[in-house]
Amino acid sequence: MCKGLSGIPSSCLERAKGMRVKLSHLAEKQEWVYKHRATEEKAPQDLESLLSSKPGIQAFRGFLRSEFSEENLEFWLACEDYKSTSGSRLAARAQNIFKQFVDPDAPREVNLDSETREALVGLMEEPAADTFLQAQRRIFSLMAKDSFPRFLRSSYSQQPLRVL
Repeated sequence: MCKGLSGIPSSCLERAKGMRVKLSHLAEKQEWVYKHRATEEKAPQDLESLLSSKPGIQAFRGFLRSEFSEENLEFWLACEDYKSTSGSRLAARAQNIFKQFVDPDAPREVNLDSETREALVGLMEEPAADTFLQAQRRIFSLMAKDSFPRFLRSSYSQQPLRVL
């Protein structure tokens, strides 16, 4: 005859209750993941598409940080921001970008060829909205040919990107 739960030691009953609570939390989490999977996407297969989304930038930044080379992305983003800088602030913003990324003693110096660097030095006298355009293109090309292919092979691109 079945004695029911009264025949089971109380310590086993307490553990069973704890397991039931943990399983219910796990089931809720799994349900949340299933519901939100529709809002996740894989990493784009080209750098331009990746850089057009916040989740893409975050994933690429994490990868570059792991390689100690995020200065290229930070420079590219600073140049994007610079393009929309108002005329009265152009000179100050240009100097800031130059000191941070281009100057030979810059704390986060990017790898620019001497021709591009010298052209940029000449443009710094009277900065315009397109002052960094050539340098930004060089860095984009460098990331597209070097960092981005490694990113695609990394675990950073294998995980779904959260769309915020």
